[in-house]
Amino acid sequence: MRAVLVKEFDRPDQVVLEEVPPRHAGPGEVRVTVKACGVNFLDGLTMKGNYQVKPPLPFTPGAEVSGVVSEVGAGVSGYPIGTRVMAVTGFGGWAEQVLAPISRVFALPDQMGFTTAGAFPIAYATSFHALKDRARLLAGETLLVLGAAGGVGLTALELGKIMGARVIACASTEEKLALCREYGADALINYTAADWRDRVKELTGGGGVDVVYDPVGGPYAEPAVRSLGFNGRYLVIGFASGAIPTIALNLTLLKVTSIVGVFWGAFVSARPQDNAANMATLLGWYRAGRLRPHISGTFALERYREALWSSTEEAFGGL
Repeated sequence: MRAVLVKEFDRPDQVVLEEVPPRHAGPGEVRVTVKACGVNFLDGLTMKGNYQVKPPLPFTPGAEVSGVVSEVGAGVSGYPIGTRVMAVTGFGGWAEQVLAPISRVFALPDQMGFTTAGAFPIAYATSFHALKDRARLLAGETLLVLGAAGGVGLTALELGKIMGARVIACASTEEKLALCREYGADALINYTAADWRDRVKELTGGGGVDVVYDPVGGPYAEPAVRSLGFNGRYLVIGFASGAIPTIALNLTLLKVTSIVGVFWGAFVSARPQDNAANMATLLGWYRAGRLRPHISGTFALERYREALWSSTEEAFGGL
């Protein structure tokens, strides 16, 4: 089978497409013939060697896939050969076949295509875990989403609306803000403007927001923390800006707010049953037509360099 291989961290010239031996499902695993694989910011971080998990070299990137079960390991039931599935693999997905533990495999709704499914689990499950389990977002609260037109940001916007929140979407261009408007944002802010925090104050009557969802970090983090109201929660999702911010903790004391870390991968490992329940809710909302996944582009496996550049430029620095 063919697979994209990373042979050295932080070396774009050492990312290649090669023939590799086929693998077989072990106990508790299924083998999936891959139909689509998502391209995520974390793929670039992993290839650079900067993600929380560093796989042994050489490795194949690709943290989420959709496809068809082609082999079932010992102890696995409920997913016969031919079952259409999505799976969270961590890495390995940019290949014609991949192995996945059964706890991270989910059957597709009949109406969900492979392209949609290949980019569904990480973004939606991360955002739902963040808003439901970590922020405990309530109907009627105000949610501020940074990077709202990005992969996780747009799902946070969508889910926030479903959960009954008022959503303020922040993005860096008018084109991105137009996408946020299409997905139901109640208010829009271009946070490249120097006075963007003043706009948050205006939109909240000076009271601040209840929850901040921040996958960007960098220079936007502290103004976002300062934009929280009483008992507000700031969700640390990631650092797409490339800079990990330093926050003065007196800000949390003075305004009675919380800084809350969100690492969905750790949640999946520690509480697989809770994650499965979250996924069941998300797939139920999809079946009901309440979720509308946004696919910004598709690429054949042979175009892996172009796909990486288009989706992980900030993390990997280009190919």
